[in-house]
Amino acid sequence: MGKLIKNHWARLIVLTAAIYQVAAALEGFFWPKIFWDFLTTNLDGAVRPIPILQILNLLLGILALAWEWPISLFSFTKSAMHRSIEARLAIYPLSSLAALLLYQGTNPGIYYIVGMGVYFWAYSEGEVVCPEPWSLPRRRSRSISRF
Repeated sequence: MGKLIKNHWARLIVLTAAIYQVAAALEGFFWPKIFWDFLTTNLDGAVRPIPILQILNLLLGILALAWEWPISLFSFTKSAMHRSIEARLAIYPLSSLAALLLYQGTNPGIYYIVGMGVYFWAYSEGEVVCPEPWSLPRRRSRSISRF
């Protein structure tokens, strides 16, 4: 059996969260609601009359899809930003927060948190994201040099 490549697993979790976040944002345009409205009504201005939070969720979901989806059409897959786990760990908390504020986006917010946990696990074990999506990192040659 092989080893679990955690950044591939985290990519699948974040892709699920991003698709769900885009769907939640689109649904939020029709039924605007803040998740925390049972505690306070101060945040209602973020969803109506101007759908600021829905637009933010839509943009962050599309960004996560473009970042994680391994299609060369986006040309984002060959950049150093695509291979950076640190950048993901900096951006995805914002996506999670935006999703958790919207009533329809609580599940993608939780998925982002799980994905960030798996990305952090991969980062702490020294995994790297390969330049070619869904490929395996190349092994170092095990030649023994004698000095």
